[in-house]
Amino acid sequence: MSTIKSFRGKLADGSIDTVVLHTNTGSTGYKITKLQGMANAPGAADGEHIIKIYKIPQTAADGVVNFSDNTLIASLYFTNRTDTLLSNENVIIADNEIFNQDIYITHSDIRGSAAANYYLELEVVKLDLTENTVATLRDIRNIIRDE
Repeated sequence: MSTIKSFRGKLADGSIDTVVLHTNTGSTGYKITKLQGMANAPGAADGEHIIKIYKIPQTAADGVVNFSDNTLIASLYFTNRTDTLLSNENVIIADNEIFNQDIYITHSDIRGSAAANYYLELEVVKLDLTENTVATLRDIRNIIRDE
């Protein structure tokens, strides 16, 4: 049976959270299994929220989703409306890849400036030496390529 770790938080418009996952040995890997979001004040203000998860540090949060970016591993889009109780949620986990370093969560409200909440579940995966090396080298390559 696999272990699931969950993380949750509130992000202001334009903000970035770091989920600390790295270890000294890199022998623990993670895989995203669930990503959900909810407006900070449902029904209080119109909003179109985009939450993205990256494998490398981000300098800014924006509302552009680019699946050609190999450092983007998940994206969540949802709406919040004052005129209806219904909301629209679209989650895409772009990569089922296993990572063993920190991840970075960004939030942008492209309609306004409201905050949003996120809920994230990660499956814990024990990595052997080869898997550990591959995951670590992939993350290093992404960081170097982004600089």
